[in-house]
Amino acid sequence: MTRREIEALRLVANGHTNRAIGGHLGVGVEAVNSLMQSAFRKLRVHDRAQAVAVALRLGILSLEDVTVPEGANAGWRNSA
Repeated sequence: MTRREIEALRLVANGHTNRAIGGHLGVGVEAVNSLMQSAFRKLRVHDRAQAVAVALRLGILSLEDVTVPEGANAGWRNSA
């Protein structure tokens, strides 16, 4: 995988839209779509969630690449 494909996957893993990914990479949405389709083919997956999961499993991404937003799942222990 190319450095740009990995960076796009890292941004996907952190919840960014294709428009936001394009802004980070300095390219248009169509270029992001092309990057993502290329990554999907290389990982042999069909969607963004599967691409992130496989990239994590293969070590292309690490859990350190994924940030947890402040307050995420706050109070989940009390919901049972």
